[in-house]
Amino acid sequence: MKTLVTGGAGFIGSHLVDGLLTKGHEVVAIDNFVSGRPENLKARASDPRLQLIQADIRDVSAMEGCFEGVDWVFHLAALADIVPSIQKPMDYYSTNVTGTLNVLEAARAAGVKRFVYVASSSSYGIPDKVPTPETAEIRCEYPYALTKYLGELAVLHWHKVYHLPAVALKFFNIYGPRSRTSGTYGAVFGVFLAQKTNGKPYTVVGDGTQTRDFTYVTDAVSALILAAESEISGEVFNVGSGGSYSINHLVRLLGGDVAYVPKRPGEPDATYADISKIRRMLNWHPSVSFEEGVRRMLECSEDWKAAPVWEPDSVKAATREWFEYLGKAS
Repeated sequence: MKTLVTGGAGFIGSHLVDGLLTKGHEVVAIDNFVSGRPENLKARASDPRLQLIQADIRDVSAMEGCFEGVDWVFHLAALADIVPSIQKPMDYYSTNVTGTLNVLEAARAAGVKRFVYVASSSSYGIPDKVPTPETAEIRCEYPYALTKYLGELAVLHWHKVYHLPAVALKFFNIYGPRSRTSGTYGAVFGVFLAQKTNGKPYTVVGDGTQTRDFTYVTDAVSALILAAESEISGEVFNVGSGGSYSINHLVRLLGGDVAYVPKRPGEPDATYADISKIRRMLNWHPSVSFEEGVRRMLECSEDWKAAPVWEPDSVKAATREWFEYLGKAS
């Protein structure tokens, strides 16, 4: 197949490019390099089946011609992070909503056979039920979650109205090599590994008993490819690990000292995907255990030396607006 990956130089996108090339597909990777990095694809740079294009999904003219002859589209390009979405909601809307509409229309015009959208489990907010099924109430707590959910709705609407063969996968806490280290107080693995590599204590939020459905990136990639290979359309699937693990357990596996920081408003005590639907309909199963995933992350811990090193005071400064806005709302 000729495939197109938006956000192809990003964390998950670059792993997806690897997976598609390994399966023999041709790949067009689009990225504006705001958070994606060309070096994420350096191991594939000489592969003639890979075409890397610098373009912004908000710029329709920049994407012209990129979709020609494309069979599958994987739409991963998005702005992430909570605090920046609170600070600059219009930027998040223009990328995550309008940008998604641009990609949908380009895919529709090209007559693509499959459209796979990466949605976010953050749209569930603080759920009543854990494990959380796809039927759970949507409770977006901040603009990032809202804009990702609006993108999801657009994808399902384009399927309904224009018969675009599309599915959405709601990802839960994806981690692995190449994960982002930039952004305002980023993902926990990047934060902790940078702290470990630089001999600093882990900044644990609250008491550390909160749990997360940490899902290894190669399992996420296998779900994406299975979704493209299937003939199922108009569905939303959770993608998780099949478990939920406490931050304290992660700290024990990593080893090291801890510095506690205040619990943040708008964050659930647990994220845990009910993955029975994707197991049943796509026959997808996660294969990397949490302990194995952590071991793999520790093997590449040197990669985190240049990452930002957070300490309690810098965390407090970086999340001030988080508390100011979401704290008043809760």
